[in-house]
Amino acid sequence: MQNNSKIIPSSERGSVNFGWLQSHHSFSFGSYYNPERIHFGALRVLNDDKVAPDMGFSKHPHENMEIISIPLSGGLKHRDSMGNETVIQEGEVQIMSAGTGVQHSEMNNSHHDSVEFLQIWIFPDKKDLNPSYGQVNYRENWKENVFNVLVSPSGEENSLRIHQNAWLSMAEFDENQKISYHLHDDENGVFFFLLSGELTINATLLTERDALEVIGKSENYIDVKTKSRLLVIEVPLA
Repeated sequence: MQNNSKIIPSSERGSVNFGWLQSHHSFSFGSYYNPERIHFGALRVLNDDKVAPDMGFSKHPHENMEIISIPLSGGLKHRDSMGNETVIQEGEVQIMSAGTGVQHSEMNNSHHDSVEFLQIWIFPDKKDLNPSYGQVNYRENWKENVFNVLVSPSGEENSLRIHQNAWLSMAEFDENQKISYHLHDDENGVFFFLLSGELTINATLLTERDALEVIGKSENYIDVKTKSRLLVIEVPLA
């Protein structure tokens, strides 16, 4: 596999502002279309959303997609056709396997404050699975300056199980840390998304909301400049 990487500066993401919704798209989505930014392997969507109080996404359908929501601040009220009604808070992660078909809504749970969250779509490894839902508080076993697994194929480290050979991990680093991320599967690619701070990955500088795609490199070296929060999405490329 050829070794290559590509930086996606925050400023080059697609963006929309509907008043009630401000969203930045790492990949083509809705009215934003970039033929060079359709997906990264099995990673189809990474939306960085901010939703106004009492607003959100009314009931709508999905099928054959693994849908992951990670609140960054505030609470997100979830309802779906499987009978789940819950609020997802910062420090929690949710996965919904749409499978043969599911309808859901995602609304800001606050009357006063915005909710900020990431929504991530990953293609499943099998189609037409039975829909399923999972939610976990990853802060219960959180460790600083290491990668905490949020989503995995096996449910390791109290993570949520995904129908794909994919891992989502998050880390919060103190300044001046040196660490490496090693692929769980050497055939995968990895998408680094810097939520806050400043660091280098394989000597490439990232600042807040920049991303880096890496293919063909099993060990990725991270040099943290300032206190930082990093999301890692490791996915099959084919």
